[in-house]
Amino acid sequence: MTKIDPTIAVKDVNASASWYQEVFDLKRTHGGDEFAVLVSQDGEIMICLHKWLAHEHPTMLNPNETPGNGLILYFRIDNIDIIRNNLSNISYPVEEEIHQNTNSTKKEFSLRDPDGYYLTITEYHSYKG
Repeated sequence: MTKIDPTIAVKDVNASASWYQEVFDLKRTHGGDEFAVLVSQDGEIMICLHKWLAHEHPTMLNPNETPGNGLILYFRIDNIDIIRNNLSNISYPVEEEIHQNTNSTKKEFSLRDPDGYYLTITEYHSYKG
């Protein structure tokens, strides 16, 4: 089995963890002020948050870099309307409102998280080759 645990550098692990928990209803299972693991309600790792400059990882040494250049965090979820509602409830801006993606034929919307990472939220679907 192979899995990937996306890990992003953030300014404030606790603040970012709180935001992801509130918006996506994730649970925090590990970490402190420098690292956090956030999981879905069924225990699947969704995202890890790592404080800039901690532990000397080579891609996390310059917090002045544009966060996530070339990266889209693409969340396939089964509750897109709830997630959009959660953002409305905290008056959080989105960059692109819910619309039909002509390629996947699924509803999606996009925003930037508090650290500037670009997120696309889409209805859950399996990829068809």
